[in-house]
Amino acid sequence: MPTEQQPTRASERWKFHVETPPSLNPVNSKPSPLSLSFSSSVLFYLLTGLFSYSVQVNIPSTAGDLGILADHVPTIQQLRPGLVEVIESTGSSKQFFVSGGFATVSEGSNLAINVVEAFAPEDFSPEAVKSLLAEAQKNAASSDPVVAAEAGIELEVLESLAHIAK
Repeated sequence: MPTEQQPTRASERWKFHVETPPSLNPVNSKPSPLSLSFSSSVLFYLLTGLFSYSVQVNIPSTAGDLGILADHVPTIQQLRPGLVEVIESTGSSKQFFVSGGFATVSEGSNLAINVVEAFAPEDFSPEAVKSLLAEAQKNAASSDPVVAAEAGIELEVLESLAHIAK
């Protein structure tokens, strides 16, 4: 009785199926919209594909700055202090300073951004940021490890904020 030959290589044992995202399919004439929900304790921003196409959202991730478009590969990213920029199809953009949080991209072009706080860059006084930054730098040199650790966190946020406060 003949026996079937067993596949010996991983590529022969496993069948991989790769789908082309709808936005890259030449048959698809219209790009998928990106649905965004951006929430914090002081802000709720909802942008759905019903209103615009080709929306891009730029986020400050701990892995680096990322630009998210429709049909982006699903991912979860931890946010670092910096600017979240929402670019709408009209060309207008909105920016929000975040101190941290998470961004989740899921199938179907859904992006959820959850942060503790988000504010417009123009809400910050450059003088106040400089003053707080100087105080945090002084506290970072403290011999008290708790004070030094807290100052380190403040420095990370304030240094990012100092670059954008106008």
